[in-house]
Amino acid sequence: MRLCHWALLLAIASIALPARAETCKYVDGEGRVIYSNTPNNPPKGAKLVKCFSDPAPTPAPQESKPQSGPREGFPKVDGQTQKKRDDARRGILEKELADEQQQLEAARQKLAEQEAIRTGNERNYQRYLDRVQPFRDAVANHERNIEAIKREISNLK
Repeated sequence: MRLCHWALLLAIASIALPARAETCKYVDGEGRVIYSNTPNNPPKGAKLVKCFSDPAPTPAPQESKPQSGPREGFPKVDGQTQKKRDDARRGILEKELADEQQQLEAARQKLAEQEAIRTGNERNYQRYLDRVQPFRDAVANHERNIEAIKREISNLK
């Protein structure tokens, strides 16, 4: 009985596997196009036009590593021009850093003010935390921005 189950399973598996065969195009007497995957047994009264083999499976695309040097077709910039661009970028980033540091100080002051206040309806500590949380989030956001700008500045040549 067990052998019968294995034979049945094997038969089902072989049917489920995709067939690697030719597909042929035929035209019958009335001009209708017929495709068949049995080139040894063509449809009655049809003439063979062409046979196609199954396409080879396409390999998965591989990730390409970014090129460190200039790519073909891209114009090269001389060193002096690039230095001017880098200096301009550094100036912009340093201005953004100074602005962000001022905003951080202002956000810290607002947080300190809010932490010092305790309203009458905040006997429940969670209400106090809920009121102060946006101010803490603002401080954390400015701190993250400052770190990101500093990283950008350190990446400049």
